Amino acid sequence: MLHTRLIALSLLPLVALLSWQVRGHHAFSAEFDKDAPVTLEGKVTRVEWINPHAWIHLAVVAQDGSTEDWMVEGGTPNTLLRSGIHKNSLPIGSEIRVRGYQAKDKRCQPACKANGRDLIFADGRRVFMGSSGTGAPKDGSDPRDR
Repeated sequence: MLHTRLIALSLLPLVALLSWQVRGHHAFSAEFDKDAPVTLEGKVTRVEWINPHAWIHLAVVAQDGSTEDWMVEGGTPNTLLRSGIHKNSLPIGSEIRVRGYQAKDKRCQPACKANGRDLIFADGRRVFMGSSGTGAPKDGSDPRDR
């Protein structure tokens, strides 16, 4: 009895840590606007290969010639790997185009945010970079929607 109670108490911090990670995940509609599609073309400045979502940072030249910093949320690193995107696919300075949806708040502090759906490489190769089942619009990008 004492042994079982000791094991249960020792696992309690792990359970608390894992429950925090689950609570921290969000649905598409909590942060992004399905009615605000964006197409971004720019140079990769940074890639965060982290869970629960990878982030691709872009320097996008605006119409007035200024540079805007964008953070584009992708699926999990595992989802991106299955789509054909890996750490070495996006070297710093490479030119890419991303089609996705802007954040609801449309604030650009510290950077503008978007949820990425399609990533198009300079050679024309297109890959799905989103995560399925998050409430994002069914726009034909996700191969599992077909």
